Amino acid sequence: MLGTGLGQLASEITDSYEIPYTEIPHFPVSTVEGHAGKLIFGKLGTTDIMAMQGRFHYYEGYTMQEVTFPVRVMYELGIKTLFVSNAAGGMNPDFKIGDLMVITDHINMFPDHPLRGKNIPTGPRFPDMHEPYDHALIAKADQVALKHGIPLRHGVYVGVQGPTFETPAEYRMYRILGGDAIGMSTIPEVIVARHCGIKAFGISIITDLGGFDVPVAVSHDEVQDAANKAQPLMTKLMREMIEG
Repeated sequence: MLGTGLGQLASEITDSYEIPYTEIPHFPVSTVEGHAGKLIFGKLGTTDIMAMQGRFHYYEGYTMQEVTFPVRVMYELGIKTLFVSNAAGGMNPDFKIGDLMVITDHINMFPDHPLRGKNIPTGPRFPDMHEPYDHALIAKADQVALKHGIPLRHGVYVGVQGPTFETPAEYRMYRILGGDAIGMSTIPEVIVARHCGIKAFGISIITDLGGFDVPVAVSHDEVQDAANKAQPLMTKLMREMIEG
């Protein structure tokens, strides 16, 4: 799922063909600047992949079922592993803008749940979430990062509705709750992936900082700029994980 910071990876997919979201029945269309809208099928190395270039967000007005519909499609097509990226605000005082944070766990603060309603029989009514992000994939990321000298952070991702960025007090509150980074995506898709038995690996680009003594204003353009600068490292990490 080529969210913020992974758009460059699309250009490295070989033997590819693309399907615009507008041509896929029941698919939403991303309205966020910086998110393209197409499915890409092809290979990274010798690995067959399906890539979503552009994702959907709850704050765009879609239901949780619409936001996570692409993961249901992935399951039906036989996808076994989900790689997902996002831009996030850093709350951990050790973080700096441009850091890559491997998501080790999450705190779901969305006001709706993607599994609310009749259970879809891809998984149990009450799915276990003790390992939302696969430990073996996290270990693999650490190995690749060590090999290439890519500094990696680890941390807990907090998911919120948006679309406003957080106030200083909200940043501090979510930090007290145990969060290291905060964003407006990823968690719904990971929940549905786990419900389907799909392993998940998530990574955040820290594109802004909040909750510290001096409040810092942030804009979408600044988030995009920080994400673009981190793209080469993110691309190298993900490519080698997938190819290997």
